[in-house]
Amino acid sequence: MKKVYPDAKSALEGIVKDGMMVMSGGFGLCGIAETLSDALRDSGVKNLTVVSNNAGVDGIGLSRLLETRQIRKMISSYVGENKLFAQQFLAGELELEFAPQGTLAERIRAGGAGIPAFYTKTGVGTLIAEGKEVKEFDGEKYLMERGLFGDLAIVHAWKGDTAGNLVYRKTARNFNPMMATAAKVTVAEVEHLVPAGEIDPDHIHTPGIFVQRIIEVGTEKKRIEQRTTRKREPVAATGGKV
Repeated sequence: MKKVYPDAKSALEGIVKDGMMVMSGGFGLCGIAETLSDALRDSGVKNLTVVSNNAGVDGIGLSRLLETRQIRKMISSYVGENKLFAQQFLAGELELEFAPQGTLAERIRAGGAGIPAFYTKTGVGTLIAEGKEVKEFDGEKYLMERGLFGDLAIVHAWKGDTAGNLVYRKTARNFNPMMATAAKVTVAEVEHLVPAGEIDPDHIHTPGIFVQRIIEVGTEKKRIEQRTTRKREPVAATGGKV
């Protein structure tokens, strides 16, 4: 089975449809599948439900799908860095399902493992619990949460091989491994594509069985979500010491 595609547009061809659920890996701007999310925007697909920890920042990644009103609903744990997201939500133009971050991660993991639902203490007695089943175990109340399984998962990896095996780099690992398991079709963008067998099996984070399509995007610009610096004192003011 050929998994390698020449570009993001061809990798998404035939699998995108209006109203589908998209699992989008990454955390903030770290490990996001920016090339694939741009290709989703260019495809014109609409009424999407997107599962992602957050929507990044204005003008980058999933936010570009918000600009074109292609996302109908977000299932996320944090949205504070995106002004456009807030504007659309407050205006009633975007549906939002909040989930505590650990709960969101477990919902995705459960979906990928074929587990339809599970119970957690997180959210009991809060707004998160509204409309959800609460059950008692050993004298403690637990909230039932549904697993999440999408039509398409888009993930970003540092290295991949032609069989679809993936290796994530440091914190870019975040939500990507579990997202890759939780969809009917997973498309991966990798910075470095190598022949099958070149990656040490002990170093593989996502086995190729979970990845149906893959593209090579090279080493893209590493974006910084928030840059904090201190003012540098002139050399004369420091006695020549820097």
